[in-house]
Amino acid sequence: MRKIKCLFVYFRVMQDVDYTEWVPAGALVKSLFVGFFAYIVIFTIAIFYFIELSAETVYGLIFGWAITAFLLFLFWNYRGLKIQISSKELFVVYGLFNRKSFLLTAIVACNKTKASFGRYWGVGVRYGSDGSVAYTTSFGDAVEVAPRRGRKFVFSSKRPDEVCEVIKRSTQTCA
Repeated sequence: MRKIKCLFVYFRVMQDVDYTEWVPAGALVKSLFVGFFAYIVIFTIAIFYFIELSAETVYGLIFGWAITAFLLFLFWNYRGLKIQISSKELFVVYGLFNRKSFLLTAIVACNKTKASFGRYWGVGVRYGSDGSVAYTTSFGDAVEVAPRRGRKFVFSSKRPDEVCEVIKRSTQTCA
């Protein structure tokens, strides 16, 4: 495992990766963002067309577009999560600042589950009603990992059965 420093953030580059997966944001998140962005664009065009511009109006537009730029950054940052499994470690990255890694020898259970709204009350980095921590991109299939110590960790996956199979196979060879 190597560390590369880029933009003041260390990225871990795994060597000998047994499994890798990219899980993009779900359709709900994408549609909400497109709807919000369309609303801001239409609102801006309407202001330019129907209202005489004053200093207050210009400041309001600048403020609205600054908020839109911030939300665009958030959407880009949380556009998906990356799963990597090597022979020794599970590594999940969700955006620039959210990273979880577990030694495979510290994982006692791996199960397929659903990232439901009733359990996590949304998508993103969430705390479940059962005390688990989750990185979810949609309300779909997910993997639940139980470490020896600490909270259960749940993350979205398009192929949760395959992820658990790779983890179980790697934990058996580590033991």
